[in-house]
Amino acid sequence: HSHVTGTAIGRGIGFALKLHQRAWALTRGLDRITWTYDPLIRRNAHFNLAKLGARPEEYLPSFYGAMDDAINAGDESDRVLAVWRLTEPHVLAATRREPHIPAVPPDAVAALTDRDHRPIPGRTDARTLLVAVPEDIEALRRTDPGAAKAWRHAVRDILGGLMGEGARVTGFVGEGGYVVERRMGDEPPPT
Repeated sequence: HSHVTGTAIGRGIGFALKLHQRAWALTRGLDRITWTYDPLIRRNAHFNLAKLGARPEEYLPSFYGAMDDAINAGDESDRVLAVWRLTEPHVLAATRREPHIPAVPPDAVAALTDRDHRPIPGRTDARTLLVAVPEDIEALRRTDPGAAKAWRHAVRDILGGLMGEGARVTGFVGEGGYVVERRMGDEPPPT
């Protein structure tokens, strides 16, 4: 249960634990590890996608049902299934502490942005899309539950909808959020 390292953020403990898990799996002939995380928690998305090189492969609405603990404050429990393919080149680079920061083309379109802590939907018809998440959803749950709920539904509709249509999340960039690649016409799926 690597989520317990969240109490020591910024000290490298989570990264060290993941590297140990990777080594353990590889010595047993396993080439991938999967887990779920809340797609609205920006630091987790950055850690999983940029620092580790994992890729979201499925959006799971209300995976655990309503959560009434102190951290989740009654929020729904959408999760993303992260798949960590242990021998992919970008994962090998990540293990050397070379984060995976995807190139964002100049014609990328904001499919979801943040304005005054509220989600603002945009276009979803471009090849490369950016899907923002709030800066701190956990604080927002406490200070503005309505805004937190709006974010949950907007990310579910946009990110979950795009993934459900076959778009692939190729990374996460700080202020920009999820980088999503869609197939256009007859072109092959993004890698």
